[in-house]
Amino acid sequence: IFTEEDTYGLYSNLLFKYFLAEGVVCGHHLFVASAEEHPDNILKELPAPLLDDSCRNELGEETTAVKSEDLEDSMKIAWRYQNLPKMEASPTTSTKFGHYYDVSKTMSPELFQPIKWHSFYLPEELSLQSKMKTCNMNGAYTRLLQSIQKIIYQEGFDGSDPQKKQKNILRIGIQSLGSMLWGDDICSSDAPEDIHSLTKFLYVLRGLLRKSLSACIITVPSHLIQNKAIMERVTNLSDIVVGLESFIGSERETNPLYKDYHGLVHVHQIPRLNSLICDVSDTKDLAFRLKRKLFTIERLHLPPDLSDTVSQASKQDLAESAKLLSSGCGAMAIGKKHLDF
Repeated sequence: IFTEEDTYGLYSNLLFKYFLAEGVVCGHHLFVASAEEHPDNILKELPAPLLDDSCRNELGEETTAVKSEDLEDSMKIAWRYQNLPKMEASPTTSTKFGHYYDVSKTMSPELFQPIKWHSFYLPEELSLQSKMKTCNMNGAYTRLLQSIQKIIYQEGFDGSDPQKKQKNILRIGIQSLGSMLWGDDICSSDAPEDIHSLTKFLYVLRGLLRKSLSACIITVPSHLIQNKAIMERVTNLSDIVVGLESFIGSERETNPLYKDYHGLVHVHQIPRLNSLICDVSDTKDLAFRLKRKLFTIERLHLPPDLSDTVSQASKQDLAESAKLLSSGCGAMAIGKKHLDF
């Protein structure tokens, strides 16, 4: 999973921690790599799972709040739209998938006791071994690949060999790959010296993942990479590519059209089984918002009322946004089911 970080890395780090937290709850092995924040601190900040009664109570509160919002919205929608069929805001079915998490609390240490995890903190790794550069790949990437390969083979995740131990899954999380902290210059130069380092790393990593019982999430500060050819290669080497566009610091943060959301979710690529090419999602209108306890992804629906208080620029932004939205979304999409984490 390749995740394009938002400008300040706030929400991408949250998804990164959700991926690791799901691994803890499912009893998977973890491998966390970072060049900025120590993996020990990352694991200490994983969100707490909402299990059984807590989950039902929290979702019940959300449902009650949704009903009250629907009542308020019904007073704003023009009479000619009220009898039209509602469209679901959730991009998925109502079937429960995975677990829910409370972002206001951290995971209890007791949940970590049965979990086996490994960490890769670049400053510590480079202090143990001199810098090296192999096949036009910088030393940080080479060292990281060696660590991942060692764990896959020694811990029994190699799918090509008969497994002597009970089978499990290795979840790999790599934070802010390609940044200056990894010794890469693709984010600081239009013509980087190590232009192929990141793509070669992903190519080798893809081969390791294909023949092992493992899954990986990588966050990359793509907004800093000026060379678009690099991003195209990275996209082609990834199975799933998701981009997060935060409204923080942009005009949309104060735009009344987006008052209910904190950013947009762009699904650039999803895997397609039994095919040589990757699929492109038909859903183009996803937005996210961070509530008091839940991080929610839902279909973007713009407010139906455009009063005189909305500026001409906002109305023009509405027209441009409407072109990007899939058919059936907009003022009529007033369903309130969410994709919660």
